[in-house]
Amino acid sequence: MDDQARDGQIPTNLRLLLVLEALAEAGSPVTPTEVNQKLGLPKPTIHRLFATLEAEGFIQREIDGRGYCPGRRLRVMSAGILSSLRIRTARVAILTELAEAINETCNISLPDLDAMIYLERVETKWPLRIQLPVGSRVPFYCTASGKMYLSSLDRKHLENYLRATELSARAENTITSPGDLVGELDQVRERGYATDNEEFMDGMIAVAVPIRDSFGRLVSALSFHAPLQRLSLDEAINNVDRLNAAADKLSALISKSDL
Repeated sequence: MDDQARDGQIPTNLRLLLVLEALAEAGSPVTPTEVNQKLGLPKPTIHRLFATLEAEGFIQREIDGRGYCPGRRLRVMSAGILSSLRIRTARVAILTELAEAINETCNISLPDLDAMIYLERVETKWPLRIQLPVGSRVPFYCTASGKMYLSSLDRKHLENYLRATELSARAENTITSPGDLVGELDQVRERGYATDNEEFMDGMIAVAVPIRDSFGRLVSALSFHAPLQRLSLDEAINNVDRLNAAADKLSALISKSDL
């Protein structure tokens, strides 16, 4: 089949959406050639589609200059879908139940380009609490949710992140050595949860677990944090089973919303 025949098989108004769908299914940066293995469009057409999406901010180039990942407009759009009223009502109910069981502030955060963004939170009833409102951005390398996300990256993309990021000390226990951080992420990957042992903020600890989509990929993180004077890290880790049970409910919610 020649290029002209293949070009006519997919309606023009559907092509951009199919490119975005292929990028979302991949779960990692992709090249036009990789996406086109599925779509089978002429080479000039697929490159033109990628150029349009990049120019409009829906996708952006990776550090290596070859692969593409979701851009700001696509990330904002996906967050808006996750925040629809029906889904949000069920999500808040799960988060509220968890916060009442643990008796600490619980959060859902999404990975953005260079930070985790708080999408949802339910505050503890304790008068002493840590203020990180919805919309707050926190670094990957020194937070429980951020380390949970970094542990899901393949070696190549983790190395790209480490080369581009200054691991500056945010608190007394911040991991500032790339080698030490890689070792920490190996442990996170092995045990299935991440911790923040006064790495982002002095006097604060946190624990996070992944929320996965129907393909088993991390799409967000579920975490809780607490002042160290109220809860030790070991005591916090005792709540991992509760976190995982709530994360499973949230994952099921995401899968249902995909139907």
